[in-house]
Amino acid sequence: MLRIITDFDGPIVDVSERYYRVYQLCLEKTRQPQQQIKVLGKAEFWQMKRDRIAETEIGILSGLDQEQALEFSKLRKQTVHTQPYFEYDVLAEGAVDTLSKIQHLHVDLAVMTMRRVRELDYAVTKYDLGKFFLENRRYCLANDYVKTRDIEDKPLLMQRALGELPPATDTWMIGDTEADIAAAKRHNIKVIAVECGIRDRIKLADYQPDLIVKNFSVAVDIILDNWQQHAG
Repeated sequence: MLRIITDFDGPIVDVSERYYRVYQLCLEKTRQPQQQIKVLGKAEFWQMKRDRIAETEIGILSGLDQEQALEFSKLRKQTVHTQPYFEYDVLAEGAVDTLSKIQHLHVDLAVMTMRRVRELDYAVTKYDLGKFFLENRRYCLANDYVKTRDIEDKPLLMQRALGELPPATDTWMIGDTEADIAAAKRHNIKVIAVECGIRDRIKLADYQPDLIVKNFSVAVDIILDNWQQHAG
């Protein structure tokens, strides 16, 4: 049995608009009434996020002073994973067609995300993804889970998944961050990183995934081709 474990934000859902709207909100809330600021364009802001530029640095580059930048960073962390901002997420291009292909070929599919249960459930319902991600194939954080760092928390999710899921002949992970790569590598699972999420190719390469490709659809095609070659 072939199994694909995929991250949610990045491969399946494009979160760039949510992050950008929250950036604009927090910048406006942090500035002084008459203070001149520079609101970054979305493309410039998103590239900074992909380059892992610190939130405080983004605040300073937008015209805030050091103290304001710290407040900006704190406010962003409190806001970015809340309603109504999840409304700005959109499905990644080609994601649903690719999920349909996986289902048609009877590939075992699981999702593994740093979203909390309520956050994942909201998106699964909104985008009608329940037929692809069955309840016993959803691995996410409990609503009251105290996060440490994604790069530490995600391998724990992988450990739980591998302990609960039935054995598979071949397992692949698809993700867009260093946490996805770390989770797979710690448990000796092949991992494909995608460039359509919150890290660019240069940052992803630092963590040495097995492959780096454009998006979820390309990653799945590579996995299916590999599986068919070995099966044949």
